Amino acid sequence: MVHIASGDLFRQAAESGTELGKLAKSYMEKGLLVPDEVTIKLILEQLSHLDDRGFILDGFPRTRAQAEALEKSVGIDRAIYLEVPKEELIQRLSSRWICQNCQTPYNLLSHPPKVAGRCDLCGGKLYQREDDKEETVRKRIEVYLEETAPLLDFYARRGKLIEVDGRKQVEEVAADLLQTLEKL
Repeated sequence: MVHIASGDLFRQAAESGTELGKLAKSYMEKGLLVPDEVTIKLILEQLSHLDDRGFILDGFPRTRAQAEALEKSVGIDRAIYLEVPKEELIQRLSSRWICQNCQTPYNLLSHPPKVAGRCDLCGGKLYQREDDKEETVRKRIEVYLEETAPLLDFYARRGKLIEVDGRKQVEEVAADLLQTLEKL
């Protein structure tokens, strides 16, 4: 299956310096959602390049308009909701750091580097993305509760919602998710 992460697509567009990238970056740095028209266009373009392989969308859809556009275009089999309390999300997300050289991700709580501020793989300097700083994370969660949480009902009513306890360790969450999907 192909993994398509909207955040990665936006960051790539931002790094490319295109108008779309600059626009996306201006929203992400404030913890806001990129406008639906831009997001839908970007994701549907990615999906149009796929062959018959399945796909996993990460971070999309985030609004009802995005969900409806996705249903009209290709539809989905399941929507997965990893349930994690707000304060735990803030702590986890604001603890993320990334290597400037090789992009290896770290989490100061669950997966810290062996040497503070340095990548275990290449020795590169670690940095924190603007959208992972605590103030921005808090804003992102506010936006999520307002814009994205209603999608839980949208997919539940269609019998497509799978809820997974996301408070566990990564390996346990992955095992629970795979077990749930295998039952389907």
